[in-house]
Amino acid sequence: MRAGVAETIISAAGLGAPPGDKLIIAKPRTFMNESGQAVRKLAGFHQISPSRMVVVHDELDLEFGQLRLKIGGGDNGHNGLKSIRSHLQTGDFYRVRIGIGRPPGRQPAADYVLSTIPAALREDYAVVVARAADACEALITKGLVAAQNEFNN
Repeated sequence: MRAGVAETIISAAGLGAPPGDKLIIAKPRTFMNESGQAVRKLAGFHQISPSRMVVVHDELDLEFGQLRLKIGGGDNGHNGLKSIRSHLQTGDFYRVRIGIGRPPGRQPAADYVLSTIPAALREDYAVVVARAADACEALITKGLVAAQNEFNN
């Protein structure tokens, strides 16, 4: 499937999933701009509709560390989202958007998002990633509105 996959059981209701339902966590092993291939294969294999998926991605239009949760929307030039939308033939999936801010100076966006995280910011990134994981858990267990109220900042 070209993805790392883990399975667990949901312990609380949310996103229309009853407690005891299976939760699939996946990280595509494709290039980011081809991630839709892995997502489509996983969705087909596990019979998951896009409306029950959560996609976590970086967002240039949010300041570093900001989180936004939503459902649906366009790809805003994000090639990973473009690939997922193309392969699923819809953009109607949940999203946890992690703000990384705009590149400094005139650095091209592609170079910025593909660059190594500076050592001085690695701890900050770890905190943001942990918050994003908490936001995913809240989205899955409490639903979109409750998770937005807690994490959209």
